[in-house]
Amino acid sequence: MSSSLIPPESLARVGEVLSEPVTVRIDRREAQRYAYAVGDVNPIYFDVDLAHAAGYRSLTVPPLFITHALVRPEPAQKLRPDGLYEDSTTVTLKVSRMMFGGEEWDFLEPVCVGDEITGTTRLADLDQKDGKKGPFVRLVRETTFTNQDGQIVARSRQIGIAR
Repeated sequence: MSSSLIPPESLARVGEVLSEPVTVRIDRREAQRYAYAVGDVNPIYFDVDLAHAAGYRSLTVPPLFITHALVRPEPAQKLRPDGLYEDSTTVTLKVSRMMFGGEEWDFLEPVCVGDEITGTTRLADLDQKDGKKGPFVRLVRETTFTNQDGQIVARSRQIGIAR
């Protein structure tokens, strides 16, 4: 294998929480606007009686809305040349670019309007591989989404590929 693209101090961060947890209250109007925007007009997002009849505590929201709800707006000045934002979740690597390598989700409990959802992101894995075009780094960030009752409602794993 070629020389390491992962500095030892970055490798030591595996398992570390990368930024302060973010908490938001799930807003009906914003969730419904998101549902319209993504073309998911399931009646359980809009009609509380139908949501109750389907077994939900209240109106529920499209599954991926929770990631949208927790994204903090950033100024354009924080945009890096590779199109990602500079932030506290950045892990230092000896590479010139990072690209999206996929995302996996586990949805464990429904999220309803009025819930308070907290997202906590940690560095789940960091390793170097040899590919056809040379070495690359696989970086996995795992975000755990918890509701106001302490229940984990979802977990996502975002995979980054860096060269």
